[in-house]
Amino acid sequence: MACIATLSTVFPDHQTFSPLENRPHDLSGAPIGLIDYYAACDPTPYEPTILAISIATSFKNARAGSNVTLSLRYHPPIDHPPGEDIYTYSPANLPRFSLVGYIESIPIDQVRRYRHDRCFFERHPEAVAWKPGNAIHDSWWARLVVEQVYWIGGFGDRAYIGWIPVEEWRGVTQQEVSDARLVGEKV
Repeated sequence: MACIATLSTVFPDHQTFSPLENRPHDLSGAPIGLIDYYAACDPTPYEPTILAISIATSFKNARAGSNVTLSLRYHPPIDHPPGEDIYTYSPANLPRFSLVGYIESIPIDQVRRYRHDRCFFERHPEAVAWKPGNAIHDSWWARLVVEQVYWIGGFGDRAYIGWIPVEEWRGVTQQEVSDARLVGEKV
């Protein structure tokens, strides 16, 4: 899967914001999706770890009570040609899914114990500039607490499309993820 995802939230009905934002006044209830980094870190790799930047719209909306959806998609390897079927690498035929839930702060003792920072920065080394305590923006470690999972495996005539029970999502092992092969992946 891609190492970035689309984090979608909804603007709250009433929120005070800085005039410096130059935000239109008629955004109440409007959805917005913006890309963000995520990583699957222990002890709950099924609940993505996110480096939340307080000034970012997504996290302002989440703190104001918005539910959150993190949408991910698979990007096939560019070094493996799709073959004869022109639809093999069509975005409509490739796996993607949305995790629906809410943002929760990760307590600092958990960040230290499970090394969320190391896990996250191994996947996103450039993000170290925004780590908590940086001189640029206020930031904090968060996780998306997943309550629902919607999966699109590809074309409906050959792949599953629908809701996955959250208990099943949480029960998938790292070995099962490692053993799975998506379109274009070599065995």
